[in-house]
Amino acid sequence: MSPPLRVLFAGTPEFALPPLNALLASGHQVSAVLTQPDRPAGRGQRLQASPVKRRALEHGLAVLQPRTLKDPATQAELDAFKADLMVVVAYGLLLPPAVLAIPRHGCMNVHASLLPRWRGAAPVQRAILAGDRETGVTIMQMDAGLDTGAMLVERRCAIGPEETARELHDRLAGLGAEALMEALMQLQSGSLRPRPQPQEGVTYAPKLDKAEADLDWSRPAVELARQVRAFNPWPVAQTRLDSGALRIWRARALEEASLAAAGTIVASGRDGIRVATGAGILLLQEVQPAGKRPMAAAAFANARNLQGARLGA
Repeated sequence: MSPPLRVLFAGTPEFALPPLNALLASGHQVSAVLTQPDRPAGRGQRLQASPVKRRALEHGLAVLQPRTLKDPATQAELDAFKADLMVVVAYGLLLPPAVLAIPRHGCMNVHASLLPRWRGAAPVQRAILAGDRETGVTIMQMDAGLDTGAMLVERRCAIGPEETARELHDRLAGLGAEALMEALMQLQSGSLRPRPQPQEGVTYAPKLDKAEADLDWSRPAVELARQVRAFNPWPVAQTRLDSGALRIWRARALEEASLAAAGTIVASGRDGIRVATGAGILLLQEVQPAGKRPMAAAAFANARNLQGARLGA
């Protein structure tokens, strides 16, 4: 048996927790954890530790929170761990070449797409928005580019027709942990074979912007449904009703025609609220009026007369 690897782990959000948990249970030595500095959060804007920091402290691990990895003092601190490998999962800081070269086996990244499709910050949401039927995770050997390194292990999965970004995120996080463990086993056995990414099929997944959450009712219902799914849980698709905002948490496209103007509520019932779009009907299933909690669209419709109301106006 090969000796356990000395691993530095770099990650910040919930997506990084399953890979970190898998490492902690694997017998490999997690020498230290790197994560983003504490950020203000909530109504009180109190400093809040990242999910990865909280998990690391539960296990008594050393936690480093540098604001940059370009500082020679930080690089010297990392070098002192004499790590065999750094595992990076949604860390949030760029790794300069000097840091990539510190571990004996370099740095591995757990990326939530089938590279080279959806390089960048929001691969889960962009895959849903584009109507992709399949996605997955790629374990990648990191280099100085943006998600351009050689592929080590790949895991594929179908995207459910009504799956939200939150649901897909959670599935891919678990899949990423499994793929990471396979990559480490192959590394230890000497069977790991890096493969260059294909030159064709490169797409980029830019960070989400709140402005993207506004629904344009002139678009087809199938596109609006994907928007609702992709922006659940953030920034959450929204529209206007009368003078207030209405957030849409769940919806699905119906192959029904309507002569009503786009954005018009044409019917409501126990299954939700039907809204005319540029092509087809969007059935709203879960909504959130301003200042209230998310609720079933049918319950919202029961409380007021919506027939003929216009969304987005």
